[in-house]
Amino acid sequence: MSAKPSLHTSISPALLHLYDLSNSVVVIIDVFRATSTIASALYNGAKSVIPVDSVAKAIEISRRIDGIAAGERDGMIAEGLSHGNSPLEYTRDFIENKTLVLTTTNGTRLLQMALDRNADTIISGSFPNLSAVCDFLVKENKNVVLGCAGWKDRFNLEDTLFAGAVIHAVSRHFTIHCDSSLMAETMYLKNKNKLTEFAPKLTHYHRLVERFGLIEDINFCLTPDVANILPLYKEGKLVTG
Repeated sequence: MSAKPSLHTSISPALLHLYDLSNSVVVIIDVFRATSTIASALYNGAKSVIPVDSVAKAIEISRRIDGIAAGERDGMIAEGLSHGNSPLEYTRDFIENKTLVLTTTNGTRLLQMALDRNADTIISGSFPNLSAVCDFLVKENKNVVLGCAGWKDRFNLEDTLFAGAVIHAVSRHFTIHCDSSLMAETMYLKNKNKLTEFAPKLTHYHRLVERFGLIEDINFCLTPDVANILPLYKEGKLVTG
């Protein structure tokens, strides 16, 4: 019987350099809210999402291709942009057949880091597209690195909870000798039936809800399979895989 591929969890972008990405599927995880927003936009018919690392680049590219420049810095719509990082903003009547050019504090930065480290395949994941992510990882049968975006290199729990949900669903298909993966699955199993009740304890919840009142965003981001498509990175864009 052939050996199973490996699965590891990087709980912060600051730890990503410890993992071999060159023959791995890397899952970019930024639950609150970049990867939830990417899933929502593609699910509602966006042609693609172009992740960029600066507001200026988002504006320049969107003008060139007649796209929608969007993004946030520290949870707020970034200065110079009229659209933010809310998954609820990208309804079908707004985003269908358009290209979203997105810049965020953590998620788009992590994706660039994965590219710089020669990731073999890059997808993005969050609870709204949990099943699509799991199905893809099993089908690909390659090594996996679950990359949590965290918050400015700090650990955050919501990304790790999603990593745990993935691990719980796919673990029998992988060899997992990784304490961060064990911790992620343990935390997920402890809280999986009460994610929205658990959320108010999270640091990022306070950042988004107490400052900006984004409770509906939070609930969407924690709901499995409400935008169940697979964002796959190809030639500078995330497209439906």
